[in-house]
Amino acid sequence: MSAFRPHRRGPEQQLAWRQAGGPARLSSTKGAVPMDATMMGAMSKSMESMPDMAMMDMAVLQACMDACAACEQACTVCSTQLMDCAPACMNCADMCHTMMRSMLRMQGMTPATMMAMLDACIAMCQLCMDECMRHADHSDVCRLCAQACQACMNACMAVRDMMMASA
Repeated sequence: MSAFRPHRRGPEQQLAWRQAGGPARLSSTKGAVPMDATMMGAMSKSMESMPDMAMMDMAVLQACMDACAACEQACTVCSTQLMDCAPACMNCADMCHTMMRSMLRMQGMTPATMMAMLDACIAMCQLCMDECMRHADHSDVCRLCAQACQACMNACMAVRDMMMASA
């Protein structure tokens, strides 16, 4: 069984990796459509009717959802170590899951709601990262969790910055 490895690629490389046959494919048969492309197409169409959301870059949103998913997984694993960072890790995992799910179903989201969700996710990731960094010298799991939190914060900030620039 392999150890958890946080994303080390930038958003563009991650998307290209998945589209080239990474794990997010519908099937492994020749000519299969990548799941990301299918879902992003559906999301793009639903966002066109939403005020101030039509100009969103789907690759940036996908990178944020990927970072949220990776952070949720890392925090969940880290919380099982039962160190004093466990409560922050559990809360961060829940926040990242909620952020990712909210981004998947953009209907009903307003720019203000999306910004509030992004800010909450960033704050929770910061708290979790700070807690895990206290153990990073003697726990690889905490170190990896802190790295996943940092990546998630960066991805959420990229979405927030993109939204602010298009407002």
